[in-house]
Amino acid sequence: MGLKNEAKASYNTRTFYREYVSGMNSRQLGKEFQSDSERLKELYFDAIREKNPDTPPASIPFSQKFLSLLSALTKRLNPVRRLVFGISVVSFVMHFFLSFLGLYQALLLPVSFLGLLTILLIELLEKSDVQKELDFARDIQLSLLPPSTVNFEDMESSSFAATAQEVGGDYVDIIKTEKGTYVIIADVSGKGMSAALYMVRIQALVHLLINKLHPSPKELFLELNNYIKSNKTDKTFVTACAAFFPKGENHFLFARAGHNIPLVYSKEHDTTFRLKTDGFALGMTSTKVLEKAMVEKKFQFDEGDSLLLYTDGLVELRNESGEEFEEERLEGLFSIYGSLHAKTITGKIQSSIEQFIGDEKPLDDITFTAIHKNAPIKPISR
Repeated sequence: MGLKNEAKASYNTRTFYREYVSGMNSRQLGKEFQSDSERLKELYFDAIREKNPDTPPASIPFSQKFLSLLSALTKRLNPVRRLVFGISVVSFVMHFFLSFLGLYQALLLPVSFLGLLTILLIELLEKSDVQKELDFARDIQLSLLPPSTVNFEDMESSSFAATAQEVGGDYVDIIKTEKGTYVIIADVSGKGMSAALYMVRIQALVHLLINKLHPSPKELFLELNNYIKSNKTDKTFVTACAAFFPKGENHFLFARAGHNIPLVYSKEHDTTFRLKTDGFALGMTSTKVLEKAMVEKKFQFDEGDSLLLYTDGLVELRNESGEEFEEERLEGLFSIYGSLHAKTITGKIQSSIEQFIGDEKPLDDITFTAIHKNAPIKPISR
């Protein structure tokens, strides 16, 4: 068993070295280098297309390509930093030009170095401030998610959510009302801050509609589609599933809007089946078309049965070999553990995906929730 020494040690050169090289293993360096190269390549091609929209890249002179890339990079700096960067570059070029002519200028190279170093430090400081804001946004988003375990009537739910970036566009919610309980999972197109903000808007609207109208799952999706399509310039779409468990009933109403097909475990038949119902993603078509295409169904849900809702980030996880986790693997797991409590089901799935991906980072948000119907509590006879 490894024990960590919590006692404070003096800060010395060895400590600085350990902090500086932390994470610098060959595997991590290779990944980071590939990621940075891809970002620079994407910026390069975007810059060329922006400056020369009608010219094939092969016909553009090298100097023009270089200037396009330099322009795209420097545009990301504010005017003051752009001025400092320009002075630094000119000083650097002048130093070598004058040295070539035999005219040595001792200050040009230090000025160039200090200018670039200052810009780097300021950009790092600004990035640190942005990271703090993102961490704060992450805390807010996580606070809007339901507790990992929720009990309602004779049922229990357990949820898991992990974002690929600081914030994400996956949404899971469990909303209790006087008429029953809604379980909703959704995935907003895109990633990062824009998807997260859109998700928060969708969540607020879902709560408003449910508390005001008590809609069925299909009615809820039609109202949400009206909202998304009300902004004609908005190209966002949302895939979703919604299940409504009426109070005191042994069934639930279900509708699916272009989302991954959920799984149900039936204790009576000791088997797992898919809830495949028709329906387009929200925002992809008009509400009139969606109303005709979307099918709402009623499913039996008895003691010992379980329901699993998940987003595509779960089944599209990749390991070191590039293999996907896939729906068949998830269905196999659910067939084995579907009869257990909801918390156990999510725990088993979490352990399985962690073992599957190893040190790989998820490329998409991962969200899933399990609902299990418990046996009714019997009073103790005296």
